Amino acid sequence: MKFSFKNDYSEGCHPRILEALAKYNSDQQPGYGEDEYSKKAKEIIRTEIQSPSSDIYFVSGGTQANLIVISSILKPYQCVISAATGHILNNETGAIEATGHKILGVEKADGKLSPSDIIPVLEAHRNIPHQVMPKLVYISNSTELGTVYSKKELQELSVFCKEQDLLLFMDGARLGQAITSENNDLELKDIAELTDVFYLGGTKNGALFGEAVIINSTELKQDFAFNIKQKGALLAKGRVLGIQFLELMTGNLYFDLAHKANQQAMKIKKFMKNSGVEFLSETYTNQIFPVLNHELINKLSENFEFYIWKKIDDSYSAIRLITSWNTSDEAVELFIEAVKKRIK
Repeated sequence: MKFSFKNDYSEGCHPRILEALAKYNSDQQPGYGEDEYSKKAKEIIRTEIQSPSSDIYFVSGGTQANLIVISSILKPYQCVISAATGHILNNETGAIEATGHKILGVEKADGKLSPSDIIPVLEAHRNIPHQVMPKLVYISNSTELGTVYSKKELQELSVFCKEQDLLLFMDGARLGQAITSENNDLELKDIAELTDVFYLGGTKNGALFGEAVIINSTELKQDFAFNIKQKGALLAKGRVLGIQFLELMTGNLYFDLAHKANQQAMKIKKFMKNSGVEFLSETYTNQIFPVLNHELINKLSENFEFYIWKKIDDSYSAIRLITSWNTSDEAVELFIEAVKKRIK
């Protein structure tokens, strides 16, 4: 059997979630998110983010969350600004474009956007009404490269977006890992204050599936539920999502799981750094990108699964290793031992 470092959703879910789903299975509850579990989970999240006025909706996955949020926010002639590595640009089969909205990609080595990255995009789209109108800035935290935004960076981006009449949307598929990373100084309350919309990812942090979309901007709240329904995301058995988030947000489980995922990745990173291995980006979350020679990559792939992320030259490539809430110490130790035997 191969150990997988390909993603953080290879396993099912944390046992507490399965237990809760079984425990409440026979309860009769209203549908479409009106069940008591969904309501309780939303209240806990509002308390956690210290934003009692935020609206919260549970949907099944990250692509669905991105599609619904972006398509509901933008008018037909408006577009999105994203880092070129953004999930919506590379890994969602043109879902956003299929709704009629263009994505303007910005090349960034660290996967993070700043005001200075966005200004040239705005300047290049002043030929009104002949060009699409930039309206939404899409970021993810952590990014597709495992990097995280600092509080200062997010504050600067938020202020800039308000000055430019742009909306700010944070993809939080791995927000738990960003918040619990060792170099993070952001809190959930900061994110609720500085973004118009963001979401808490469950799929990649111990849930069977599910994301919690959190709308902070008053102007975006009206009629959002219609978009959820129209896009097929309003589950009749919404309790399945509510129960999962209720369990995740009770007793700090959500953050404990994310912290464990980060710790397992950092064990591998520390060993590789001490062995002289270089990395594509400096990360402190559950995604790391060591640059290895092709011979070693081929040997490791015999017992471990991972993605070859980027070819560096004819001899070296960066691989992506992702650890999860359930990555065992055994898997980490075996990987380290396998590298140790062959690295010079």
